[in-house]
Amino acid sequence: MSILLTTLNARYTHASLGLRYLLANMGELQEQTRLQEFVIGAKTTEIVERILAHAPKIVGFGIYIWNVEETTKVVAMLKRVAPHVTVVLGGPEVSYESNEQEIVKLADYLITGWGDVTFPKLCGEILNGPKPLMKIHAGVQPPMAEIKLPYSLYTDDDIKNRTIYVEASRGCPFKCEFCLSALDKTAWPFALDHFLAEMEALHARGARLFKFVDRTFNLNIKTSLKIMQFFLDKLEANPDDPVYAHFELVPDHLPDALKEGIGKFPHGALQFEIGIQSFNPAVQTLVSRKQDNQKAADNIRWLTDHSNAHMHVDLIAGLPGETVESFAEGFNKLWALNPHEIQFGILKRLRGTPIIRHTQEYGLVFEPYAPYTILANRDIDFPTMQRLVRFARYWDLVANSGRFGHTLPVLLGGDAFGRFMAFSDWLYANTDATHRIALERLVAMVAKYLHSQGMDKDAAEALLASDYAGARPKPAETPAPKRQARRLAA
Repeated sequence: MSILLTTLNARYTHASLGLRYLLANMGELQEQTRLQEFVIGAKTTEIVERILAHAPKIVGFGIYIWNVEETTKVVAMLKRVAPHVTVVLGGPEVSYESNEQEIVKLADYLITGWGDVTFPKLCGEILNGPKPLMKIHAGVQPPMAEIKLPYSLYTDDDIKNRTIYVEASRGCPFKCEFCLSALDKTAWPFALDHFLAEMEALHARGARLFKFVDRTFNLNIKTSLKIMQFFLDKLEANPDDPVYAHFELVPDHLPDALKEGIGKFPHGALQFEIGIQSFNPAVQTLVSRKQDNQKAADNIRWLTDHSNAHMHVDLIAGLPGETVESFAEGFNKLWALNPHEIQFGILKRLRGTPIIRHTQEYGLVFEPYAPYTILANRDIDFPTMQRLVRFARYWDLVANSGRFGHTLPVLLGGDAFGRFMAFSDWLYANTDATHRIALERLVAMVAKYLHSQGMDKDAAEALLASDYAGARPKPAETPAPKRQARRLAA
């Protein structure tokens, strides 16, 4: 073996689609190439030892915002103990602002952008000459039809134990300034028949949980309907062998034909990730986000009332021009639409994104290290931003977990944001923790808080017991992730 492809995934259940694309497109070098994935949190020495056990001449690292710090340590150690090994970097985190990054200084070569064609070409030159003189290579974007699809490279173990990531298209036509997709010119689809044939092969091998990473699944409705029909056919052919598909939807584009298709799916088969990000029109204009808020709200309400899809809806705190008050208004508006989960995100400065153009006027201050979370801005000072960060963490533990279905409406009352912020402040004051709060302790703390707000102690404990104490439902039999399965069983 001459070439090792590797990355540090956020979790074991995540399988790197990007590395599998590289392996699929290695051409004559594919037989000399292997893939090995690690998980963040592993010891640097053990990762380096396992890499060198393959005796590679070239190691290609996939670099992302969640792994750049740990991978920097891996590359630094690798170059110390095995300086003869050539290190090639790629991935979104190192594709922009590259010259200022320590990991780029440590590496031998860097490919920015698309690597499907450029990585195998660079490896061939490193191995066979002439050796490249330039360190940084701009990735060449090939025609979509020339990219070999990687799905046969998912192993049986991947299919059994990990999320299967797939994409029917790359890119995005929208220009939201906080997103790396703002730099794309458009969305590029793969040939649909060929893609569906690959999905058929995955399903035949036992894949049942498919996560689409397309930024705009419902951009082309005809394509969306054909893909959904693929999954409907599987469900109808064998209702006792369910499949689960996750798609990211544009919130204000849900024509009747798509609604009709969505309405055919049973519980536990479909999840939509819907990016609202902000309901504030002035903020949307400022960050170049085009969205019809009324249509978006109507569509979420329709999905709530007329479909069985699980909805995961995103909001971002810290956008330029967004005050706590306007964010709270948007949060309450979204909560009233009754999605299953509200993903409360905190703005991050992804390298290369145009959001930095607002830095001076809106006083944007970001962490200097990954994940570059915003610390303060003109409208939200640092202490308040930290309160929002804690709110997001506690919201995930209590609201998004699906464990407090009966308790949550009582906790939130008629002002979801204000009431939960008060609870968040109280919980932090009484625990001094945002992580590693055992479930039993969390349940007790929620009961204690309700009692502190005037609720009878026995009534509070009984309410929590209806959600948790000895009354937890058994997760439904479905390939859906745990949270969704828990809600189905409730």
